[in-house]
Amino acid sequence: MNVRYLTYILSAALLSGASSLAGQTHPVKAPNSKNQTVTRLDLPPAPKPLLPDAFDGWVQTGKPLLSSDPAQIDPANLAALKEYGFSFGEVAHYKRDAGETLTLRALRFGDTSGTYGAYSFYRPNGWAKEDIGTGAASDHNRVLFWKGNTVVDANFSTVGPMTAGEMRSIAAHLPMPVGNNALAPPILSFLPTANLEHRTEHYAEGPAGYSGGNGVLPASLVGFDKEAETVTASYSLSSGPATLTIIEYPTPQIAQAQEKLIRDYIQAGVKSGGKGVQPPWTKPLNDSDQASLEVRRSGLLVALVSGDAIPDESHRLLEMVHYEANLTQIPQPVESEVAKTSKLLMGIAVIVVVGSIAALLLGFFLGGGRAIWRVAHGKPASSLYDAEFIHLDLREKWKEEAAIHRQNPKG
Repeated sequence: MNVRYLTYILSAALLSGASSLAGQTHPVKAPNSKNQTVTRLDLPPAPKPLLPDAFDGWVQTGKPLLSSDPAQIDPANLAALKEYGFSFGEVAHYKRDAGETLTLRALRFGDTSGTYGAYSFYRPNGWAKEDIGTGAASDHNRVLFWKGNTVVDANFSTVGPMTAGEMRSIAAHLPMPVGNNALAPPILSFLPTANLEHRTEHYAEGPAGYSGGNGVLPASLVGFDKEAETVTASYSLSSGPATLTIIEYPTPQIAQAQEKLIRDYIQAGVKSGGKGVQPPWTKPLNDSDQASLEVRRSGLLVALVSGDAIPDESHRLLEMVHYEANLTQIPQPVESEVAKTSKLLMGIAVIVVVGSIAALLLGFFLGGGRAIWRVAHGKPASSLYDAEFIHLDLREKWKEEAAIHRQNPKG
């Protein structure tokens, strides 16, 4: 046999075997369902953008940062954002004609209390008031406002007369929370309004927010581990500036215990000139007139006055803090009995009025229709004087009987 033909035969055999091997399917061993555990991971839905792509001539440059991680939105204030209940945020950069630039940072929180606290945390004292959203302030090229459960921090390269209007267009599209999430911090209502310097209020729910919001006391002494909430505000008294700190606790017992700790701490610092106490005195305490430092409790509240005002005025300011439970601020989950009774009485009144009107209309249409029918048939509208009306003429009968009696008296 020719060697070339032999080579052809061997090559064909090899190709045939390879093709059969390639075409052969091997069954895949199914995993044992009894020993296998399937874990289902449900990821939360991606948050929707808070900021528009374009508005009032501003157009986004690049893709905005949208994250539920506060470390990506504001790493410098990570702890404070967590205390205020940060949910997610967005950072977007904009550009407009003439080379103007704008950076917007929107932060969403779980409720209105956390939103206001974050707004007061970011806003230093002394900023000018702006009419944007629920509350706003500005300083040179920076505008800060809040609405609902969103805080917006805007940094402009150049501000103009339409800057506030541009921010209002952003605020107009921000949603409003409902229910308990829409309630502002009740502790704000305990601040005396006389001589209050507005836009100096700072609300805190934790040590980071308190220390960063001009807190007077050491944060460790406030008692945030006992669910304390604080508000700090500045006052312009005739004898000098004063700072009022109000701390609200869950129960009067906790407030009484914390009042004693704070009072003992202040008295020890006054005796030692602010030295040798633990924790060390803060700068606001050291800068205060030690004769004006005073602590007072009212119900769930513990108040501290500091600053440079004379003791009499400081004491008067402190006495204006009064705790009074306001149950009307608590929404009722069900309808009250008073509301149910009032609705029942209103329903009865409506039924009586509607029934009376219906009776009058029915009588008018039925009586009027009968009168029209009688007039159309040549009869009087009323049937009172109809000839066919049956009546008894007793007078004629009496005359006949009298005549008969006269003729026959004995009968």
